[in-house]
This record gives sequence, C-alpha cells and structure tokens, in this order.
Amino acid sequence: MKLPITLLLTTITFAALSVSVPRDSLAASDQLDEIRQEVDKARQDEKIKELKRAEQIENLKRDQQLNQSQQKLDQIKQQKTQSSRTQTPSAVETQQKLDQQKIDQKLQELQTDQQINRIQREPDSLRRQQQFNDLQRQENLRSLQEQIQRNQIQQDLERLHQQQNHR
Repeated sequence: MKLPITLLLTTITFAALSVSVPRDSLAASDQLDEIRQEVDKARQDEKIKELKRAEQIENLKRDQQLNQSQQKLDQIKQQKTQSSRTQTPSAVETQQKLDQQKIDQKLQELQTDQQINRIQREPDSLRRQQQFNDLQRQENLRSLQEQIQRNQIQQDLERLHQQQNHR
C-alpha cells in the first residue's frame, strides 16, 4: 500500500509545482496547506487501515490459539476419563479374578497331593526327605503369591465399594 501513497504524493507535488505561481503568496500558501492536509489525511487513513488489519490478524491468531487450547483440554479430559475407566476394575472383573484364584488354588492342591503321593513312593529316604523339603518351599512360595493376589483383589473390591458409596 506504499505505492499508492507515493504515487499520490508525487502527483500532488508535480501538480503543485506545475501550477503557475499566483502573484498573491497567501493564495499559494493556502493551496500548499490544502495539499499538505490532503496528503496527511491520506497517510492517516492508510495507517488506520493498516492498524485495523493488524488488529484483525491478531484477533484471528488469538481465536485460533484459544480453539487449539480448548481442543487440547477436551482431548486431555477424554483421555483422563478413558484412563480412569480402564484403571478401575469392575465388580464383575474382580469377582472373576477371585473365582479364578479359587479354581487355581484347588488345582494346585490336587497337583500337590499327586506330588506327595509320588514322593512317598520314593524308596530312598534321603531323597524322599529332600523332595519333601523342596515341595514345602514351593508351597510356601505359592502361598505367599496367593496372599499377594488376595490382597490385591481385596484392595480392588474396597476401591469399588468406595466408588459406589461416593456416587
């Protein structure tokens, strides 16, 4: 937009110079003042237009940033909601875990009974005692693991009860 102002100024200056100089210096001074006022007004109008455009651009940028921020916020909220749903086991899932643990425990008891029967048939008493000791250690370890699982399931159940009570 600099070109039209420059062109306007050049045209006005050329016109002012090509006009024959009136004999009355006051008339010439008035004409020159009018030309200067017109040029100043044209510059001010152009500056106002540029400022308005810059303000509109800034407003558009601000709106775009607000929209992006809102989208990110919505996305985070959605992820948090999905995350809380996947982290909290349902009552059905917790009951299934408990039932599966009971089944696994029964199966393990049967397997242990089979191992005891096999060990009892061992003819070598030293070897039999060693196998009993190994079996005892395995059973202790398994018992501890089951206790940890039961504690975890109990905590899940307590969380579910607390959530249901808060609703």
